[in-house]
Amino acid sequence: MGLLINGKWHDQWYDTDKHGGEFVRESAKLRDWVTPSGEKGPDGQPGLPAEAGRYHLYVSLACPWAHRVMILRKLKGLEELIGLSHVSPLMLDEGWTYNVAEGASGDPVNGVDFHHQLYTLTDAGYTGRVTVPALWDKQQRRIVNNESSELLRMFNGAFDELTGNRLDFYPEELRATIDEVNADVYDHINNGVYKSGFATEQKVYEKHVVALFEALDRMEARLAEHRYLAGEWLTEADIRLFTTLVRFDAVYHGHFKCNLRRIEDYPNLSNYLRELYQWPGIAETVNFDHIKRHYYYSHDTINPTRIVPHGPLLELDRPHDRERLPGQGIREKG
Repeated sequence: MGLLINGKWHDQWYDTDKHGGEFVRESAKLRDWVTPSGEKGPDGQPGLPAEAGRYHLYVSLACPWAHRVMILRKLKGLEELIGLSHVSPLMLDEGWTYNVAEGASGDPVNGVDFHHQLYTLTDAGYTGRVTVPALWDKQQRRIVNNESSELLRMFNGAFDELTGNRLDFYPEELRATIDEVNADVYDHINNGVYKSGFATEQKVYEKHVVALFEALDRMEARLAEHRYLAGEWLTEADIRLFTTLVRFDAVYHGHFKCNLRRIEDYPNLSNYLRELYQWPGIAETVNFDHIKRHYYYSHDTINPTRIVPHGPLLELDRPHDRERLPGQGIREKG
């Protein structure tokens, strides 16, 4: 994992020493919004109009942040409107690459070799971490937005008039609940696995791994009463949790030392994970080869041998028991 400093690439790991052994995630910097007709974003961000074929999504199949945007692209029927390219699972001295020989798709839009080149095409003097996902505007030739939580909201509504897809993953009456769940899941689970796995001090690791499993316990209890995190409807909160859960037993449990329990050891979370994995369209967005090769091979500070484990056997196609709880699927708008 590297970064750009004044437009120059640096192969530089996170400086946990500066933060007492803590991993601190940098906030996304490119935050324009795609809206139905180019109006400003919800907090006054510059807006661009939703147009078929104008935008291209760059992702990693290994990355949970990119994965949740891929799922919305699939469920909202945006595949014909928004193209997609994915990087190689191996993130080495040049960061994310489009090396087809290593499993990347290549870049048919800009023809770049390295993901960081998209950032310098956007801003020749860019300074910051080079991350996925990134939504590219082919008309203005720049990254519009590289914040996954905002891309979820854009994909949920900006293109509805073009697709006719009225599914709503952020229904107005559930927003307070969704936002509350998202805050807990992001801090303690989505980012909690990284704060545990990238910690370089024992006490820091222990603090975050305990907080992680306390949060998983809260989600387990919540799912005992509700089919989905916000109640009877599948929402973006479920998608945001799913992309961490699906990687947990395969990667985070061993590689990041998040090993108090497996997701398989939680009755509700494990059945919920299987239900979401089996939801039409979701399983085809999951690529365990990329997931395992990326984490175990790219993070040589954690796994210096770069041996990728053969297991575990996850069997996510096994039946689940979530039908025992009331649930109606996905809410439609209007």
